[in-house]
Amino acid sequence: MLILRCALFLVLILSSHFVWAEDLRGQVVGITDGDTITLRVPSHPEIKVRLAEIDAPEKGQAFGTQSRKILSSLVFGRAVLVDVSSQDRYGRSVGRVYVESPAVDVSAAMVDAGAAWVFDRYAKDPTLYELQQDARQNRRGLWALPPSDQTPPWEWRRASRH
Repeated sequence: MLILRCALFLVLILSSHFVWAEDLRGQVVGITDGDTITLRVPSHPEIKVRLAEIDAPEKGQAFGTQSRKILSSLVFGRAVLVDVSSQDRYGRSVGRVYVESPAVDVSAAMVDAGAAWVFDRYAKDPTLYELQQDARQNRRGLWALPPSDQTPPWEWRRASRH
């Protein structure tokens, strides 16, 4: 029984690694919120992808609906490349998403539009902070909201749990 469990665990690890070990190319067929998409790829069933390095307002949070609409306008129905970096605790592939034609870095576009924050905990790209500062200074997107509604999603989630 222990051998069977170990074998099953190994298969699960290897199969999940296969999903995020390389770039994914596919068509965006769903938008969950401002930082999560559903991708249809030829070799797998639909895959949930979390945009790396950003965090968008949650459903029910100020600017959540608008953020989802902005992401949809950028990617829905379009061919994208996902540079997968990891998998999150929910089983989603996490990576930078790029629209193939015309070329768009989706994480950067969301931050530039004021539709998402740079996710400090995971951010590696310093240009995202420059885009966020520009969006904030020019009051684009969520930065046009009253300061009391400019709560980063990670803080909003923490407050919602209590």
